Amino acid sequence: MSKQSLESIRVFALGGVGEVGKNMYVVETDEDIFMIDAGLMFPEDDMLGVDVVIPDISYIVQNKDRFRAIVLTHGHEDHIGALPYILRKVNVPVYGTKLTLGLVEDHLKEKGLRKKSDLRLIHERSRIKVGQIPLSFFRVNHSIPDAVGICVHTPQGIIVHTGDFKFDQTPVDGKFTDMNTLTNVGKKGVLCLLSDSTNAERPGTSPSETSTGEGIKEVFQEATGRIVVTTFASNVHRIQQVIDAARKQNRKIAVVGHSMKKVIDIARGIGYLEYPDELFVDTDKVNDLDNDKVTILCTGSQGEPMSALTRMAKGAHRQVTIESGDTVIIAANPIPGNEKSVSRIIDFLYQIGAEVVYGDKHVHASGHGCQEELMLMLNILKPQYFIPVHGEYRMQHAHGELGEKAGVDPNNIFLIDKGERVEFTNGKAKQAGKVPSGNVLIDGLGVGDVGNIVLRDRRLLSEDGILVVVVTLDKKNGGIRSGPDIISRGFVYVRESEELLEEANNKVSATLEKCMSENVNEWSSLKSSIRDVLSRYLYEKTRRRPMILPIIMEV
Repeated sequence: MSKQSLESIRVFALGGVGEVGKNMYVVETDEDIFMIDAGLMFPEDDMLGVDVVIPDISYIVQNKDRFRAIVLTHGHEDHIGALPYILRKVNVPVYGTKLTLGLVEDHLKEKGLRKKSDLRLIHERSRIKVGQIPLSFFRVNHSIPDAVGICVHTPQGIIVHTGDFKFDQTPVDGKFTDMNTLTNVGKKGVLCLLSDSTNAERPGTSPSETSTGEGIKEVFQEATGRIVVTTFASNVHRIQQVIDAARKQNRKIAVVGHSMKKVIDIARGIGYLEYPDELFVDTDKVNDLDNDKVTILCTGSQGEPMSALTRMAKGAHRQVTIESGDTVIIAANPIPGNEKSVSRIIDFLYQIGAEVVYGDKHVHASGHGCQEELMLMLNILKPQYFIPVHGEYRMQHAHGELGEKAGVDPNNIFLIDKGERVEFTNGKAKQAGKVPSGNVLIDGLGVGDVGNIVLRDRRLLSEDGILVVVVTLDKKNGGIRSGPDIISRGFVYVRESEELLEEANNKVSATLEKCMSENVNEWSSLKSSIRDVLSRYLYEKTRRRPMILPIIMEV
């Protein structure tokens, strides 16, 4: 490794700071660039019609001659979901653990990219070289198996990215966060730590995943009817605990939800889930079994409108409907921003007579460490510099305060925004400009073609509706041949607003006649005049501003 080429090392985030989701962190030298994680985020309420959001990677595309690899910490969507979109633009090797690559492979197959992709398996003891930069890994506990943290070995010191982690003293699979490796790394000297800030505002420690299993078993022992369990499809340990509880109570399991079925198949295929074949039944067999012999495992823990749980609750699922007497376990906490939709589905389940078990009833444990665990990580590694990542700004700020308590110099703590680079030279760090960053919106097959103007139009349509004005002009005589016809959608109910629309019609006719008498024939000018007069009149009468779309034809 050439020390000269690593004299200047830059670290920045293209996603995952100032937000929960779309994690993407970049390490850059003069010769090499690599990415840690490539996640997506689900749209906010004002992103109307948008399916998912990914980070802007224009800087990576501009520098693709130096871009060497994508290294993944684990298999959650907010860490791997953007891969298909990125690999279409920059096809580089992707490194990940067994389960992580299993989930990635499935994603890439769906998008027709598997054969073109270079997936490389690593494990917690792997050592690899990305360009001139050596990397090593260490195991961490999280809510999905095969999660790792990453050590970037540079001549200036080690840069550590923790990935998502907690210190679970009784993990379901018996595999602990690798304290031994972390201690050795801390002794060697950590130049900079990038650490998960999700639970930085929560005191104490995160409950063990094993305690969740006990809570689920208690519900299974007490329930007399059918049990419906919803959790994140990727939470393999939680799924195993549901399987164990169902076996103990002699219940069969039916899986509802495409993503849940896929993850179960992938996890079992690589030995991360254990169950006998006869335990699972097809969903169309559920109604043939006694209620106390049925468990339904499904997606929808975030109250998504089209999820399996919501459709079953509203009677919109073809095979299964949640009924009075069923017990519904929501084994997940709402992601920030999803609280309303989760509350709505809980209310609805209670209304139909189901018993709902959620929240603090010991059926969910966070996969992210709380304050004591974050402090422990800081104290083990004793970083010279500290960059809190993976969280909204308030979480980063709270994590920064924990860094100060752990002895990090306040001047060496960087609360960065997307695109802001921290540069290390001769072991000293400073902020060094900003690279292009932001959101790329995915809507159907369109990637990035929905921007602020389209969203503004969608918002306007959703708030005040649209008015289409159709008029046909006589090219020879310069008069109105037919129309104007006014079509209202989402603005007013036509049958109850005939007088308003008739007056609007008259104003359009008068405006057109005035324009033509003054020899104004340009369609753009005519359309602008129609918009102006209608906008003023309709606002005066209704205090609404619908989108006005004039359509002019000439014969």
